[in-house]
Order: sequence, then structure tokens, then C-alpha cells
Amino acid sequence: MSFRIHVSGALEHVVEKHLPKLVESLVASGITDANPTLWGTAAEAEASIRLGWVQSVSTSRPIISDIYALRDRLSAQGVQRFVLAGMGGSSLAPEVITQTFNRELTILDSTEPGQVLSALKSGLSDLALVVSSKSGSTVETDSQLRTFRAAFENAGINPVERIIVVTDPGSPLDVSAREAGYATFNADPLVGGRFSALTAFGLVPSGLVGVDLDQLLDEAEAVLLDLAVDNASNPGLILGAAMAGQVPRVNKLGLVADGTHIVGLPNWIEQLVAESTGKESTGILPVVLDVVSTEVTSPVADMVVCRLVDDAHEFHLRASDRHDGEILISGTLGAQFMVWEYATAVAGAILGINPFDQPDVESAKVAARALLDHRPEPTAPLFVDGGIEVRALGGFVGGANTIREAVTAALATLPPDGYLSVQAYVDRASHPQLDGIRELVAARAGRPVTFGWGPRFLHSTGQFHKGGPATGVFIQILQSATVDLEIPDRPFTFGELIAAQAAGDANVLAQHGRPVLTLTLTQPEKQLVSLFEAFN
Repeated sequence: MSFRIHVSGALEHVVEKHLPKLVESLVASGITDANPTLWGTAAEAEASIRLGWVQSVSTSRPIISDIYALRDRLSAQGVQRFVLAGMGGSSLAPEVITQTFNRELTILDSTEPGQVLSALKSGLSDLALVVSSKSGSTVETDSQLRTFRAAFENAGINPVERIIVVTDPGSPLDVSAREAGYATFNADPLVGGRFSALTAFGLVPSGLVGVDLDQLLDEAEAVLLDLAVDNASNPGLILGAAMAGQVPRVNKLGLVADGTHIVGLPNWIEQLVAESTGKESTGILPVVLDVVSTEVTSPVADMVVCRLVDDAHEFHLRASDRHDGEILISGTLGAQFMVWEYATAVAGAILGINPFDQPDVESAKVAARALLDHRPEPTAPLFVDGGIEVRALGGFVGGANTIREAVTAALATLPPDGYLSVQAYVDRASHPQLDGIRELVAARAGRPVTFGWGPRFLHSTGQFHKGGPATGVFIQILQSATVDLEIPDRPFTFGELIAAQAAGDANVLAQHGRPVLTLTLTQPEKQLVSLFEAFN
């Protein structure tokens, strides 16, 4: 098999309890046959137009030759580097694919002006831009397209020769791209963004940088029969039951890359599971862990730990060692994509929710647009500590006058089953070490902690934050724009856009009763050390 799964301890009994009903209800074959009734009447309309991913292997093979032909043509023109402008499902899968195949692809999934400028300043002479968006109306992607198009023109380079578009057929972006003459690939419109890893959204940027797409699809195809059969050994049914079947609900899933060759898979799983299940005050929150931290956090009562390992020897070794009550998984990348997608759909059926919509993602977008339209004066900070501005929504800070005290006050609001979400709206390319804050505050909080790069996570875990259980506490880390960048033909800059996205999401979280602490770095290079000290 190209995929192995093992569950132990109490999880084994959970799976054994749910498998007979899942098999009897023909859930696996129903997913394969695109049966939209599996998730209830309320979900049927959405499910009927969102199950195309089960056929992604066969529907995607015909575009491989076109991707390779474009790659060869661009190479002949001197193009050696690619930037991908995409958010959420449009960028997370290509990031995993290219890193795992050891191919270079610059992921631009941010509106932070310094990060956009960094991609531009790397040089345009040998660079092409891939723009990925189902609708083409995503504000981040639209802004990036406008900026690169103008940069190519200013450099005397014809954008038509350097911009590639991936979008749904008939979308506004599809129409405008074809009118402009850009190389355009259409993805299956019956596939939602987070399920699109094996469609044009995952394949086009990956193939252009040299990934063996046939191998990737072969890996996925190898597990399709196992996923379609209604029996107790179906890995999709086992994983879905293990994730969603415990009573009382265990709603956090720790993800540990414990020796797997696949790079970054937990980040892709995070969006798939959180955005699919985090609604109607329920859901499953993936928590990306490292090998060391999981030894500390695995005893958390409301978290199941899933370890991603590699070869058969390691799999059998782990299955027999001390990691009792965990999910153990080994598999190729293509197989992982398919199994997790099936399992997420199965988990949705067990939870009784629609896994294919994202009703709360739009609320943050609306709030950000409103702030861009009206541009209110920034709220004065509660206090400033070492040049770092401190603001809060929720009235929990009290008499705190240092960052450490404010963080302590935020942690004090964590309920017994709560989680902390750290969100960094900063230049990821310049400050990648910021994700280390997660480990520091997790040890201090004694609760699961997630970390997200803003605004990327708004297209991912942002759905769970607002639609899932009301147990989250949120810490935003912002940076004052030391440089800014105009967006062609738009009345706002990148700096104004990312500020509005952070403030808009904070406002929506506060409206849902979630505490939000916002820390703004006015001089990031000088203040990072003191910020880490405050979290330690």
C-alpha cells in the first residue's frame, strides 16, 4: 500500500464503534460516487457542486503535457524562477509539493508590503508569476497581480510572456486573463479550494518548477481503490472516525512530522480540516507540533496526536512503542492528499456539518473592506512597552502595563478546553523565526497553541476561530510598515490593506466574544528579542 494507518489505545475502540455504521451507510463509495446526500439536507446543494476532487487524478492528467510545454517555452525564454500569488488552498498545496520534491517556488501569500517588495526586488529578468484564484476576486491575489503586471511593464517586459493564470472557467479572472492573452489554466469548478491539491491549482505551479506530476498523480491513484471500498480497512474511514468520533468530543488534532520525507504537510492539513469542520460551534482544530513539544502536549485531554512517519520499518517501530492512543500515518504525498480529503469528508458526516462551505471566512473580508472604505483613525494603544504598542478587545488586560503582564492576562481568559492562537501579520520572509513564539507560549499556557501567518490563516483556520467552539484566545503580532507599496489603480496601499485585514478580523472575533490582544512592533528588528522574552 502507498498509505498505512494505525490507531491505538482508546482511539482503536472509537474507530471500531463507528466503522460498522460508516460501512453500512456506504459512506466511502458514496463519496466516490459524489453522493451529495451524505451530509444532510442542508448541505446537499453545496455538496452537489463540491465533490469533483474525488476524480482529480483522472481529470488532471490531460493538463500535464500543457504544463510541461509551457515550462519548456518559458525556459527557452530564460525564465528560471517562479512566484506564486495565491491564498489558502491556492498556495498551501503547491508549497508542500515543491518543498517535498525539492524544487524552488516563491510563495507570495501575504499583503505585507516588505514581503511583496522582496519578491519584486529579487529581479524580474528571469522570473514569471503564477496567479491562482478560483474567482479572481481575492483581494490579496488581485493586488499582487496588479503590482507585478506594472513592474513587468516598467521593466520593459511584456506581462503576457510572464504571467500565468490558474482559475475556474468563466470566472472574472478567467475572462480578463484570456482577453489579456495570459497563459491560462482552468481547474475543475466542482472542487473547493482546500480540496484542490491535485487539480490545476496544485499542479500548474509545481509542474512549472520541475515537479514530476505523473509521479504525484500515480501516488494518489494507488490509494483510490482502498478509499472507495466500504470495509473496515478503508484508511479514509479509519482516519475520519479517529478524528471526529470520540464522545465527549475531542476537538484538537496535534500533527507531528516525526520523520516523514514530506515537508510542510501539517500546514496543508491544518487548512483542510479546520476550514471544513470549524462551524456551527463544533469542529476539529489541527495544532502543528514539533517532535519535542508533542511529548509535553500529548497528554492534553482534548487533543489527539497524529504522527506522520516514513518507511515501513519506522511505521512498525512507532506502532509498537510508547505512543499509545495516537494516530500513526505513513504514505506518499499523493496518497496523503487523497486520504486526508476523504477523511475530512467522513469527519464532516460524523459531526453532522457541511464540510464544503466556509460561512465565517467572508465576515473578516467584509470587515476589512469596510475599514478600507472608511479609514477610521487608529485606536490609541492602551500602553507602549519598549516601543511595542499594546491594544486589546475584550476588557481583560486590567492594570497590566507590560507586554508580559498583558500576555498573562490573555492566558488567564483561557477556558479549561481552550486554545491560544498567535497570528503574525508581519514580513514572513524577513522574520521567519517568529513562529518560535508558539513553542514558548505553549509551555507557559499549558494549552494547545496554534500559529498563523496573517493574512494567510484567514483563508484557513480563520473559519474555525469564528465558527468553531467559542474557546479561543487570540494574540495578534503586527508591524508598523517601515516601507509601503502602492497598488496600481487601487485607493489603498499594501500597508493599509494588511492593517485593515488584521483590524477587521480582530473586530469580528471580538463580536463573537473572543478576547484579542494586539501587539504592534514599531521597530521589528530591534524589538523581536524583547517580544520573545515577554512570551517566555
